[in-house]
Amino acid sequence: MKPFDLSDTINRALRDAGLISSAPGAAGPLGPRNQVPGSASEAPNTAATVPAPRTRAGKSSGGVLSRVSSLLGRLLHDQPGARVRTGAPGAMLSRTCTAEAGERAYRLYVPANPAARPMPLLVMLHGCQQNPDDFAAGTGMNGLAEQHGLLVAYPAQTTHANGANCWNWFQHKDQHRGAGEPAIIAAIVHDVMAEHAVDSARVFVAGLSAGAAMAVIVGAGYPDLFAAVGAHSGLPHGAADGVVSAFTAMRSATPTPTRRHAAQHDAGPVRPVLPTIVFHGDEDRTVTAANGSAIAALALPADLQGLTVVTTVGDASAQSRAFTRTVHAMPDGRPQVEHWVVHGGGHAWSGGSPDGSYTDVLGPDASEEMVRFFLAQDAG
Repeated sequence: MKPFDLSDTINRALRDAGLISSAPGAAGPLGPRNQVPGSASEAPNTAATVPAPRTRAGKSSGGVLSRVSSLLGRLLHDQPGARVRTGAPGAMLSRTCTAEAGERAYRLYVPANPAARPMPLLVMLHGCQQNPDDFAAGTGMNGLAEQHGLLVAYPAQTTHANGANCWNWFQHKDQHRGAGEPAIIAAIVHDVMAEHAVDSARVFVAGLSAGAAMAVIVGAGYPDLFAAVGAHSGLPHGAADGVVSAFTAMRSATPTPTRRHAAQHDAGPVRPVLPTIVFHGDEDRTVTAANGSAIAALALPADLQGLTVVTTVGDASAQSRAFTRTVHAMPDGRPQVEHWVVHGGGHAWSGGSPDGSYTDVLGPDASEEMVRFFLAQDAG
């Protein structure tokens, strides 16, 4: 699939709707062109998220925006449906959670041979154009769950909420505790706890791209529920407050959280920051790697005294890309922030399986490292 111009595609559709100038050379709302590989791109979907303004012809642009979303979904995802081949003997259950904020289906992996009870729980949030089974196959997380005795929940975004199956990390109503998608994800955790013996001190959340951005939001909103966060190719909390600012944040070399969120962090967070592990490819053309650096920076406590910093550089091999790993550890040795920059990595799960979409078969193995990081929190 040939690369295409994401900005030009959206601007052309918006010009057709009469929302921006059609004059030759006119600047569109997304600014300079942004070349994006067709198989590695996740745009925030505009369907059902943007109020439909009226065009000059008196027609609503909502249908046009919806068509833009559908077109992007086809262009951005050229991989066939993934097969679920986890090699894990446990049960992959289908469940539905109904909460005050809404309803979502989810898949729950229950290991056949849990290491101990109660069990840790990991919530995995897929990216755009993905689903729980696809994400489970690509990350291989069920095999690790079997090895370490973890429950793994995979919430499913709906096309009704977002036409491209993206978690709505860029919408104000979905960026806070007690409302929207964060509240639904928290409710899924409580549902799993009601059905299974879960170690409430070892509940974690991780995601890819839009799912990573939502994982960061959920962790910030529910530090009493989650013990740590994993973000792969994601964006920091407060990076955007709408569709246009979402595209800007995705490609910005210096992403800036909203003033409200930045001020809260500068003054000392109202809620504790959670231990966070970040993976990001430095050749990601969809969500620039500066976003991963911003996630890591915002996960550091306001007082850095007592933290040790160790940076490790890994060489490329037949099984792995080169990487730089920076660890900020607490005095007791627990990692507070672990930031992996995968050199040459794109917008794909590092060390993933080709059975799933948006994966890079070359390591380092993000799934293995995230599980290690999460379980290391027990040291405290």
